[in-house]
Amino acid sequence: MAGNLLVERDDARAATAAAGAFARAGSGRWLLWGALPGMGRTALLDELVRRATAGGAMDAVHLRCSREESRFPFAVLRQLFPEADAVPFAEQPAADEQRTFHRLLAHLARRAADRPTLLAVDDVHLADRASRRWIGYLARRLGNLPVLLLLTERSGSQPLALHESTGTAAVLQPLSAPAVLRLARAHGHAADTEVLDLCVRACAGHPVLLHALLRDFAAPTTAATAAAADSTATAAGRAAPRYRAAIGDWLTSRADPVSRQVCLALSIAAEGDDIRDGDGAHLLDRTLLDRTLLADPAHPFAGPPAESPGAAWAARLFAEPLAREAALTVADPAELRSLRTRIAALLDERGAPAHLVAAHLLRVENPDREWMLQSLEDAADDALRAGRTADAVPLLRHALTGPLTPDRRTALTLRLGALELPHSADAGIRRLRAALELACDGERAAIAPALGAALVARGRPGTAIDVLHRESAATDCGELVKVLQSVSALIASHDAAEWRGAVAAMRDLAATAPPSLEPLACGLITEYEAGAGRLSAADVLERVLPRLSAPVHPAIRTGWLGSAATLLQWADRLEEACALADACLPAAPALPDLTDIGRQCLISIRAEAALMSGAFHRLLRENTPLLDACTGHGIRMPHVASMVALAHCELGRPDTARQVLHGLGGQGASSSWEWNEVRYARAQLHAAEGNWQASLADHLACGAGQHARDFVSPVATPWRSGAALALVRLGRPAHARELAEEELGHARAWGTPRTVGRALRACAAASGSRAGLDLLEEAVALLRPAPAPVELAEALIDLGRARIAGGNGRKGRDLLDEAHALALALVRPEPPATTPGNAPVPAATPVTAPANTAAAGTGRLVRTAQDALRAASARRTRTATAGGTALTEAELRIVRLAVRGETNEQIGAALHLARRTVETHLTHAYRKLGVTRRTQLTSRLGGDGAVFVDFHDARA
Repeated sequence: MAGNLLVERDDARAATAAAGAFARAGSGRWLLWGALPGMGRTALLDELVRRATAGGAMDAVHLRCSREESRFPFAVLRQLFPEADAVPFAEQPAADEQRTFHRLLAHLARRAADRPTLLAVDDVHLADRASRRWIGYLARRLGNLPVLLLLTERSGSQPLALHESTGTAAVLQPLSAPAVLRLARAHGHAADTEVLDLCVRACAGHPVLLHALLRDFAAPTTAATAAAADSTATAAGRAAPRYRAAIGDWLTSRADPVSRQVCLALSIAAEGDDIRDGDGAHLLDRTLLDRTLLADPAHPFAGPPAESPGAAWAARLFAEPLAREAALTVADPAELRSLRTRIAALLDERGAPAHLVAAHLLRVENPDREWMLQSLEDAADDALRAGRTADAVPLLRHALTGPLTPDRRTALTLRLGALELPHSADAGIRRLRAALELACDGERAAIAPALGAALVARGRPGTAIDVLHRESAATDCGELVKVLQSVSALIASHDAAEWRGAVAAMRDLAATAPPSLEPLACGLITEYEAGAGRLSAADVLERVLPRLSAPVHPAIRTGWLGSAATLLQWADRLEEACALADACLPAAPALPDLTDIGRQCLISIRAEAALMSGAFHRLLRENTPLLDACTGHGIRMPHVASMVALAHCELGRPDTARQVLHGLGGQGASSSWEWNEVRYARAQLHAAEGNWQASLADHLACGAGQHARDFVSPVATPWRSGAALALVRLGRPAHARELAEEELGHARAWGTPRTVGRALRACAAASGSRAGLDLLEEAVALLRPAPAPVELAEALIDLGRARIAGGNGRKGRDLLDEAHALALALVRPEPPATTPGNAPVPAATPVTAPANTAAAGTGRLVRTAQDALRAASARRTRTATAGGTALTEAELRIVRLAVRGETNEQIGAALHLARRTVETHLTHAYRKLGVTRRTQLTSRLGGDGAVFVDFHDARA
């Protein structure tokens, strides 16, 4: 240890040797070394005394001052001259003190006359005042005495009055970085650059700290060794008990009040955050540091703390997190609270970013001043705007520990519950429930709907309805009762058993409600009647559009907008529906407020509108962060998950789509409309994979769920069309035609191109023959101007195939080309967003990577269109094996069935053709193939009815 302390002290040794030579020659000198605690001044003084007295060159009187004896007058002088009887025990008048000083000087002169004398006084800053005055008295008279006076003091202490003509003062500097590296290498760390770097940073040239840290790294049984073996020097240092103890001892026992306060202030200022502002300026500069420390009446300072000798060194040391952690561990909690509060207050006065102020306030228990609460709220707002929800939550939690007005506490509780809910449904619900129990009547009206929405998100709409009914019964305010009833009815849409009763209640409420509450009641009634097939899209728009410009009660505003957006989406007014959603929802990746039932509805509308408009990439960008945040935390978002799964399916990622739906788990006892959407999504995914039996089962299950809610319209989940397509593939055209025609009837009653075009396509598939072609022509004509690109692409593909099958190959291929181009456009990635200056906006880090990312151009519709084009090309080059005359697609289908042994009646039933039509096609086929009997077809075409074709691009 002594070796560490005496490195780089050659200047002191040389100065002492020169001063000793002068003293031995009769011309005394004094030398004073100041140093921060632990820099080795005591060890240096011991060595200098040994060197100066070696070989009996000088007599030495060596003593160390102590804090305990500093109150006793002449205590140091009694140690220097124990044999002198003239040393008094009390302060003296000036004249008497002068005589005492003179007698002691004469005594020293007589002693030095026999042999040069060295007086060594360590820690002279602790000497009593009388002894300090005599040392100054001696220094002025040393020039004629063979005396060497060596002194040490702590830097920053009250300076001694020493005559400069007879001596000099110097400061012992911290060890340089090269010296620290030499010592560390000497301890066996020559090859460990991380350890060497940590020694330089964490010790700032302090010998005692360096010695302690090196011992920690060398100790074989400490956690430091295990961490060091993991090649993490910093981790090893964090476990270093000796280093931490050395920091604690330095602050509690050795450092002066100024140094201690400076060190703690620096440690706190850098705690948990950067201490530079946006322009790079250091926020804890000299002025701020001085104001922080001088504001403490318990620690009066002689001068600016930032100018103290140890301030610059402390800034170096406590830039290292390891040193800061050690310092804060040993500090008094009350002292830390005071410093943190003062630093936060001064940063706030300076206009520092709110997150820097809040970083200190988070460690101050019970923030009890307005500026503290406002800083915490401002920092939370900034974090939310930046999409850092996890940072905002602890800020709001801490703000709630302070004294708040009831309204402010309610507002903060609602905000915090909304932020906690996606990440922990149970935690968010517990917070809102506790707030409801403690709230007064006025606050309960705001908290109850938020708790209800949280319970819906958790999948417990029945409990949510009970909460709202209970609060409605407990209030005497008529308007508030109507608000709670309206919100309860909106929630009841998630419970099939409650939905009819809620609509009936809305009919009664709509007749008596004030104008500001009527829109939501009207919207919910309209949703029910539209779903029940009692209204057309035009009827719905007549109700909705005028009310969008009417004033609405704030408590139901988002609920009304959610209902209105739902109806606009059903009516194919997708842009208007999205505009309502975007006005209430944050942009991704910020998470929306799930404690607002209206916003929950708008989340679903925005997702489904994106799917309906073919904006698959946008749908994933806007909704994947929400699903990822909720996954595993009690919130499943079935409808949003269904939309995300269907978007993945359309983009050619069936595995990812399955994973999304599988992550929802089972429906349980829930009868929410959202699970009908899940069934429909599963059915569509099965259809895309060709699993027609499973697709049929899920479509029919979806239909049963919708019937339980009196929902027969195809505006939401056109399950009949999907089931009809599956039935056609399963060879059950009669049942398919029945469902498709029923769907078409409801679609025509509703009257939007999307629903009618989709139903026409299903009817065409179930009808076959010429009637099917006419239905597809009508579907395409309806869908072309409509915002329904997916339905249009599907109809174009079916119409193209039908045209080709009817012998119009050129027109059919043109339709398939159009469908293929449209399908490619749908899967094309979004262009990067740009700022007002046209600079690209950095893309957010994807929260979830798709399990099987599809390359561009491999979406579901792209593949379907490509398959149809390949089949069309094959048909153009398909020739009969005899005579070279090509069979038409219709003839080929009939011949294949005939080869399999089907009768004309069976063929007609399978293909929905009249028996005479079948016979006509067979006659034409016989002639082209050069056969006269059915039994010859097998020998001509092969036992399986296959044709021999060359596949190439027939359009080339």
